[in-house]
Amino acid sequence: MRYPDGGGLTAADRARREQVRLAAAEMIEAGASDGEVARRLRVSRMSANRWRRALAAGGREALASKGAGGAKCKLTEAQVAELEAVLDAGPAACGYEDQCWTLARIADQVWRRFRVEYTLGGVHVLLHRIGWSVQVPARRAAERDEAAVAAWKQETWPVIKGRLSSRAPGWSSRTSPGRV
Repeated sequence: MRYPDGGGLTAADRARREQVRLAAAEMIEAGASDGEVARRLRVSRMSANRWRRALAAGGREALASKGAGGAKCKLTEAQVAELEAVLDAGPAACGYEDQCWTLARIADQVWRRFRVEYTLGGVHVLLHRIGWSVQVPARRAAERDEAAVAAWKQETWPVIKGRLSSRAPGWSSRTSPGRV
């Protein structure tokens, strides 16, 4: 799977699969059954049947590859490259005080620079396509005192944790007696 392209097939893989469909068309036209086509081409009978129906409805053109699946990118390759440069420069270069890109901020930058509107989900897909991933920052209070937290874990937590009763609870089942 190709990470930046969101997975899917390469052009060579699509061409190979198209050749399998065209080989199936030849076998179907020669009178082979769906089961025979499936066995010889090592595909499911459902695929062979779907290809038979497509061949009957639209001829060999119906079995041709239609290209890569999914929606086409709204930005040109040059615009995507420019967006990558903007993202690499960081949020501070675009006037944001903290060092955090959010989907909403990226969508805003795409709108300001290219006048192309993206939903937050669309921005997520766009980022995935160019090899970026969404990161969720660790949420911590600004007032957090790491030394006080470490001291609490060392001193107070063992005291609280050690207050468990020493007696194990009983059990009322005849098949599973209580532990002592």
